[in-house]
Amino acid sequence: MTTNSSEQVHEPADLSFNSKPIGDLFGQLPVNPDNFARCLLSEDQVAFYRANGYLNQVRVLTDEQCNRLIDEYKRFLLWSDHHHSTHGKDDAHRLDFPEKDLLYEYHSNQSADPNQVVTHMLGHWRVSPLFHDLLFLPAITVATSQLLAAVHPSQQTLLPVRFWHDQLFAKPPQHGGEVAWHQDYSYWTRTEPMQHITVHIALDDQTEENGAIHYVPGSHHWHRIEDGREVPLPITDIDFKDMESIKKVLTSEELAQFQPLPALLKKGHASFHHPLTVHGSYANRSSQPRRAAVLNYFVEGTRSDTDEPLLKGIPAVLRGEPLNNRFFPLVFDPKWM
Repeated sequence: MTTNSSEQVHEPADLSFNSKPIGDLFGQLPVNPDNFARCLLSEDQVAFYRANGYLNQVRVLTDEQCNRLIDEYKRFLLWSDHHHSTHGKDDAHRLDFPEKDLLYEYHSNQSADPNQVVTHMLGHWRVSPLFHDLLFLPAITVATSQLLAAVHPSQQTLLPVRFWHDQLFAKPPQHGGEVAWHQDYSYWTRTEPMQHITVHIALDDQTEENGAIHYVPGSHHWHRIEDGREVPLPITDIDFKDMESIKKVLTSEELAQFQPLPALLKKGHASFHHPLTVHGSYANRSSQPRRAAVLNYFVEGTRSDTDEPLLKGIPAVLRGEPLNNRFFPLVFDPKWM
């Protein structure tokens, strides 16, 4: 039986079927190993990361690439530069493109406070060719491989890297909210072992006035012991409302070391941080929006630690099985060099 063309249902295009760059942001992956080698960090940069748990001001995008991503960003915002949304969580149904159902999460304002707006989403790499290609960018993935290796028990200098998931954080002018202090791995214990890294990319200059990301140096050593295993600090505020809530679970020694520093990232620059590094950001009270793209990665061989789906809408990876399907593509392999 044939289906009338007027009755056909067209599924939204899912870019997770493309495990290589499409070519819209920077072209294709290099074929010359020297082009990967040019992206290597210096020994001093790697040493700083190892000592402090983060590394700031790594240029990864040109201004032109940032501007193109910002134009694309507007597809995902329910506010303009001069008008902020008063809505809140789980409201992807308000977006006006069919691929919205491919997003893992969408919150037009995760705090739900109209005076503290933080737009936060996951999964846009499956929707946008530009954000899809961002996760394969060698300026990001080569440095990621180095820094993952720098704190890995294998003691290698480079490791193969797979993509975990992306995020967008946007704070409108005047009403941009806070992102409470936290450790990323507190949200990721459904994967193991802990061999992850986060890349925070500034698409606008970040200042103390507009809510720059801040890091607590040395906090990548902070953990707890449960059932003989090292675990991250507990989640103290999943909706970003109480900036200082993490202090309730810190030891007196950790409180004494709690001295956050602003990254003050320039447009097109990234910071890389360890999955236990405590970080957060204050409100945007400036006259300009503050937008960032975040990419999360892990070492190839990372496994599922749950029988439930790791992200909304994707098939479950059974506990103990490696994360190596199309939703977690290989983005860099030292063999390419």
